[in-house]
Amino acid sequence: MDYQTDNTRIVERLDIVPPINLLEEMPISEKISSLVYGTRNEISSILHGKDDRLLVVCGPCSIHNPDSAIEYATKLKEQYELLNKDLLIVMRVYFEKPRTTVGWKGLINDPDLNGTFDINKGIRLSRSLLLEFGKMGLPCGTEFLDLISPQYIADLISWGAIGARTAESQTHRELASGMSCPIGIKNGTNGALKPAIDGIQAANHSHVFFSTTKEGNVSVFRTSGNSDSHIILRGGKKPNFSKNDIEETLTALTEADVNKSIMVDASHGNSQKQFKKQIQVINNLAEQISGGNGSLRGLMLESNLVEGNQSISDNLTYGQSITDACMNWSDTLECLQVVSEAVKKRRG
Repeated sequence: MDYQTDNTRIVERLDIVPPINLLEEMPISEKISSLVYGTRNEISSILHGKDDRLLVVCGPCSIHNPDSAIEYATKLKEQYELLNKDLLIVMRVYFEKPRTTVGWKGLINDPDLNGTFDINKGIRLSRSLLLEFGKMGLPCGTEFLDLISPQYIADLISWGAIGARTAESQTHRELASGMSCPIGIKNGTNGALKPAIDGIQAANHSHVFFSTTKEGNVSVFRTSGNSDSHIILRGGKKPNFSKNDIEETLTALTEADVNKSIMVDASHGNSQKQFKKQIQVINNLAEQISGGNGSLRGLMLESNLVEGNQSISDNLTYGQSITDACMNWSDTLECLQVVSEAVKKRRG
């Protein structure tokens, strides 16, 4: 008797477009490639202390409505140009969401928000948005959660992140080591620095692993290592953005002999999931920057057109998050202005 031992829990399989087909259908332009290439180099210069501006990754917790995302990007582009002498603003464009248990996993996975999981549509929609933002001249950053999706969009990304839930994942560290953009790695959900620092060390080194190519084949990849990997402090059981926290983090980074640039996520554990507290975090960090702290080289804000968040329904509020609660646009403007002034003061 033959026993079935493979795919016993797979109930359906649907093919999706190979990455190369989508890239040929929706190619990157010379203008956008110049933007991405240039911004990656600028971010690298900030991370290595050659550019004294502050990297600010700012935008919605997740993207679910293309129209509101484009409206937000249009507003952010104005600030990108206005504050460019002091801040390098990158729009937070998150298409994939890690879930502690279950829930909506992002625009790529379920673009219609209804459990139909039209991933072909989600991938196309995500790439089209990145192309639209690129045409505006606005650099984009995203979290790399799925190990295959970067083949569809990574050429349009100026900065990437490895989240707190995947910082200890070997496959994500290998991915980070081969990415063409700078990569921030978050501390653990409990606040521990070690997962992020270990992740940076791993990402700095060359790795050999097998994965999917843009043609849809499986190949062995050898990476060079990513010297533009850095830590993101996102808090945990308690916040970790205070002066003492920054000093302790700098000591740990120095002892590990990795990049000493520190980015602080003003949301998540640092705001204790209270979106308005991001303002307090930013004001505290601005004081540290004004006082001459040179290791603080990046900030992250969760921001949207409308503050707060909402559950998925048939009557969604335009411009409001359906995942983590975000600050509103007017508060975002104030925060950007505060940190811009802080950078000026740091210069003396």
